[in-house]
Amino acid sequence: MARSSGEEFSVVVLASDLGVDARSLLLPAERQAQDEDEVWHDCPPNLIASGDEDFSDLEALQAFRVEGSDKAGNRILRIVGKYFPAPIISGERLKRYVFYKLSTELPEGPFCIVYMHSTVQSEDNNPGMSILRWVYEELRSDYKERLQVVYFLHPGLRSRLVFATLGRLFLSGGLYWKIKYISRLQYLWDDIKKGQVEIPEFVQQHDKVLEHRPLTDYGIEPDPLRLSEVPAMEYSLGRFEDRWASPPYM
Repeated sequence: MARSSGEEFSVVVLASDLGVDARSLLLPAERQAQDEDEVWHDCPPNLIASGDEDFSDLEALQAFRVEGSDKAGNRILRIVGKYFPAPIISGERLKRYVFYKLSTELPEGPFCIVYMHSTVQSEDNNPGMSILRWVYEELRSDYKERLQVVYFLHPGLRSRLVFATLGRLFLSGGLYWKIKYISRLQYLWDDIKKGQVEIPEFVQQHDKVLEHRPLTDYGIEPDPLRLSEVPAMEYSLGRFEDRWASPPYM
């Protein structure tokens, strides 16, 4: 607005990050004119789960996949922990991907999660309990209600201890009591018919290892060096018995 050269005026400079509404410094007529020109657009609440973002790289990992149903009729969201590269995927992108997956493939009806913890390495495949809690807490209430149970396959001693001691602190009560530990595949079939969820080959092999070495469930490795698999040495040593004989004493 043009003003005569003799009119006094002042300049007020505000930092952009102070969160101050500069319109309060305008003259009434100027403020009214600005309000009439402004057009506000409401941001859709599901913008974060918009289908515009490309998740083809995460889809190719097959870490999250919707499959059949359990015996109670709940659709299955299969999660293979070993397939998830935690160090290179941020928690924010993981949250957007989970929201996208649920909104596009499980928009309604009850569902369950089959989480396969087989051979998971904490530093490579685990995004952290705080991030998992954050993702769950950000879900809409209807998704939380539709999640019926989480089948935790091959939890291991460390996971059991963490959830037993810190689970109630880091996980909401609703999610904590939905976790069902499954130590062997044979027990998973009590709740899910075979063929309803695909079991990767390495998960089946890990299950066989646990079946033959059950102490591994409790963090006890009975034969860490696998010495029982080394062939016997009696014959090899016997071949040189004469050469290693002590000389006779005089």
